[in-house]
Amino acid sequence: MATYHPHRDQLLVEDVLSALGNPVRLGIVRELAAAAGERTCGSLPLDVTKATATFHWRVLRESGITREHKVGRYKAVELRREDLDSRFPRLLDAVLAATPPTRSTDGAPAEDLDRAPTTTP
Repeated sequence: MATYHPHRDQLLVEDVLSALGNPVRLGIVRELAAAAGERTCGSLPLDVTKATATFHWRVLRESGITREHKVGRYKAVELRREDLDSRFPRLLDAVLAATPPTRSTDGAPAEDLDRAPTTTP
């Protein structure tokens, strides 16, 4: 069965923003944006079950944010940056710049920026 990927002209801003509105999917997109080229779906560290990860990958693909294809036994995934930038100029960069990373580079949770700093008496 062929995997559905919307054509560039079929990308809808509401689908893209809805997909990016989830922290897990935003983290995936952030990782793909930082990587040059494609990655395999299993190479990204996700703190969700396999079924939930599959759901998130499908939402990203069907919204037009990513493109998947088989490489042997694995699925390779890449960010459709050229299509997104053509259809919605600078949208992806704006979303990534406006949202803090959910994880630090070493995999530890990022500091909670909304919390007021604690002071010691």
